[in-house]
Amino acid sequence: MSRTDGSGRQSRARALASRLNGRPLVLVGMMGAGKTTVGRRIANRLGRQFIDSDEEIERAAQMSIPEIFEQRGEDEFRAGEMRVIARLLREKDIVLATGGGAFVNPDTRALVKSGAVSVWLKADLDLLFERVSRRANRPLLKTADPRGTLEKLIEDRYPIYAEADLTVVSRDVPQDNVAGDVIVALLNHFKKEQA
Repeated sequence: MSRTDGSGRQSRARALASRLNGRPLVLVGMMGAGKTTVGRRIANRLGRQFIDSDEEIERAAQMSIPEIFEQRGEDEFRAGEMRVIARLLREKDIVLATGGGAFVNPDTRALVKSGAVSVWLKADLDLLFERVSRRANRPLLKTADPRGTLEKLIEDRYPIYAEADLTVVSRDVPQDNVAGDVIVALLNHFKKEQA
């Protein structure tokens, strides 16, 4: 990266940090969209703390998400997820990556919309399936047809994710590029809001 690229990147990050004015930045989208990886890079550029809501839920419950699903069921998991996200949204200057189903919950979505700026990282089925197939810790995909299940989740969830403040496409490129796309999209979003 050249010096001018680096200084342009820094000035965009400073401008965005100023526009956010402490409000949490929340990444929503399907499992495998890159919320955690991209979120860490955005937080690094903005000088913010990165938080993964799934890690916080596991810490609060003192068990893994697959264990919560197995022992307590999805409804109990979603209720705990909402409590954890409500607590996290009171923090200033964070980038929060949420689990795939968090924004689908109407109460959690209302909390995010009222107190944060939300970005949907949108990815196509092939990219998502290729990414989630690498890990066996996805309780919702423990079915006879994981690809079909993922396809159904996309069908159900994409209209809801579209309610986020803005959408950025997650592509099969270095995640640093996607982080840059998010920052530019947010700056454009704030410019439009101001106009």
